[in-house]
Amino acid sequence: MKLTVTGLEDGRPIPSEFAFCIPDPDTHVTFAPNRNPALNWDDPPEGTGSFVILCWDRVVPTAGDDVNQEGREVPPDLPRTDFFHWALVDLNAAARGVGVGEFSNGVTPRGKDGPDGPGGTRQGLNDYTGWFTGDPDMEGLYFGYDGPCPPWNDSLIHEYLFTVYALDVARCDVDGDFTGAQVRDAIAGHVLAEASVMGTYTLNPRLLAE
Repeated sequence: MKLTVTGLEDGRPIPSEFAFCIPDPDTHVTFAPNRNPALNWDDPPEGTGSFVILCWDRVVPTAGDDVNQEGREVPPDLPRTDFFHWALVDLNAAARGVGVGEFSNGVTPRGKDGPDGPGGTRQGLNDYTGWFTGDPDMEGLYFGYDGPCPPWNDSLIHEYLFTVYALDVARCDVDGDFTGAQVRDAIAGHVLAEASVMGTYTLNPRLLAE
């Protein structure tokens, strides 16, 4: 199975169209178009019952002491963890892709609705749900796709993995307000094939200038 992602070559920067934030000279960051990219795949294995799409940042800081702090930079040796940006399940076995902006088209403060999605799909909560907890303007349940917005002072360029999984079941075994991590656990043992494209993103002016 092969995956292509609109406007993204494996290992290259993600276009700002697909990001949650872009650099701003006065405020460090501002909202971006936040459209989901188109994903297209082919040659799924025989017996595929449905598809799952996950997107996650695999180098998110595990401690926030230096995050987005003036005059400081998040150190490169800080332990890192995953941050899910998209969990989409129950894509029909006949599907071969999703369109640009089909699941996200702009930043929605307090989050988009879910879990029911287009075409009988279901969308999980992404990790902005936890990130914005306590923010009176942004706190809410963030279903579906929301793109990159790494710390503007991180010393590492962030890595975002878009992955499509072909499953041997028609319905992913998650319910309610599920998360990307729960989807990844639920599909274990049911993946017939998978394909990934990795894109990078940074908001750090020092790294952008290099």
